[in-house]
Amino acid sequence: MKGIVLRSPGGLDRLESVEMPDPGQPGPGEIRVRVHASSLNYHDYGVVTGRMPAADGRVPMSDGAGVVEAVGGGVTEFAAGDAVVSCFFPTWQDGPATIGDFKSTPGDGIDGYACETVVRPASWFTSSPKGYSHAEAATLTTAGLTAWRALVVDGGLKAGDVVLVLGTGGVSIFALQYAKMMGATVIVTSSSDEKLGRARSLGADHTINYRQHEDWGVRARDWTGGRGVDHVVEVGGPGTLAQSINAVRVGGHISLIGVLTGRAGEVPTAALMAKQARLQGLIVGSRRHQRELVRAIEATGTRPVIDRSFPLAEIADAFRHQEAGRHFGKICLEY
Repeated sequence: MKGIVLRSPGGLDRLESVEMPDPGQPGPGEIRVRVHASSLNYHDYGVVTGRMPAADGRVPMSDGAGVVEAVGGGVTEFAAGDAVVSCFFPTWQDGPATIGDFKSTPGDGIDGYACETVVRPASWFTSSPKGYSHAEAATLTTAGLTAWRALVVDGGLKAGDVVLVLGTGGVSIFALQYAKMMGATVIVTSSSDEKLGRARSLGADHTINYRQHEDWGVRARDWTGGRGVDHVVEVGGPGTLAQSINAVRVGGHISLIGVLTGRAGEVPTAALMAKQARLQGLIVGSRRHQRELVRAIEATGTRPVIDRSFPLAEIADAFRHQEAGRHFGKICLEY
């Protein structure tokens, strides 16, 4: 079967198309899945560029969606022909977070889904939303579930809340969609007026160009009448956190889920303390969270925004498209 491996020390020119041995038939508790799609995430980009070193010959891509071809003994949740999507933390099934690294994450600590077929434990997957294409389902593993956990699981989002979403990448667009799905009001920031226009077409109630308005956090707070926003989906990190704190209401919630502006920096602790806000870091979510997300999607008909799809053989070009930063929503691989 065909697949992609990453040669050490990483780099887009170190992604190699290879022939892999067939994984065979599933054993007890396992399923054999014909993978048809994956989606690109910032985490995957870190791995393939060598910024997050992986073992030589690692199969990249944390997200995988496809069709069950066979089930092993004892598997009752899935049957041949079922559409499934992978979990980012395969061993985190339920309960509070207990994993703080990527040793068990496909495409990083273990082989991922940039290949045609895998045999894995059935518990490493959930059902895909009914009616979703494989590419659409593949967007949920990392980006979709991160936005869901930030707002709904950890944030307790409710109708009438005001959400501030930074940027228009995969997690941010999902956050916009899920917030509107739950009856919230949404503010979106971007440096592109064109992207802000697209965000408004998806339901954004207010938009701010942060290149034109460096005090975008203050402007977001002012737009709420001075009260501040209830939730901030913070994907920038140290370079944007101060403005996020400016934007949030007293007692509000900031989900720290990205480090696009760097891995370390100053935190305005006095301002955070004065706001009495909850600053919570998070990395994706559990299998139970993913199953709950799938149910919510099926109940509401919400569908992801896919910017562009590439064939698996063009994986390096897909990452170059991501690197350019011109995408809106998710970038996928289909095979």
